[in-house]
Amino acid sequence: MITLSAQGDWSRTFKFFEFVETHKFLKALDQYGKRGVDALSSATPIESGETASGWSYEIHRSKNRITLDFMNDNVVDGCQIAIILQYGHATRNGSWVEGRDYINPAIQPIFDDIANTAWKELTRR
Repeated sequence: MITLSAQGDWSRTFKFFEFVETHKFLKALDQYGKRGVDALSSATPIESGETASGWSYEIHRSKNRITLDFMNDNVVDGCQIAIILQYGHATRNGSWVEGRDYINPAIQPIFDDIANTAWKELTRR
């Protein structure tokens, strides 16, 4: 038999969910999206500048989740340039160009801020 007991109430949790349901949270995500685009643009290796200037974001809301998606629209011959810069790629003559991890270090502080803000809102008295 498994027994679960809890003390207190769920008022802070419900208050957080109300915050998420309001547009305040979406406005906050909009600001994080802009910061993320700036961070990604600044961190992107620049040759022509098309990949660095190709970053954008979208906020998607469904019944059970809200997502903040970052995209890059620099595609050459069906190849996402931001991805091959990140992970590397083969060349036409068969050699390999090593990738450079520029996306994760640029965007991680944004994700950390989102998590910290959500946690502070959840634990706010």
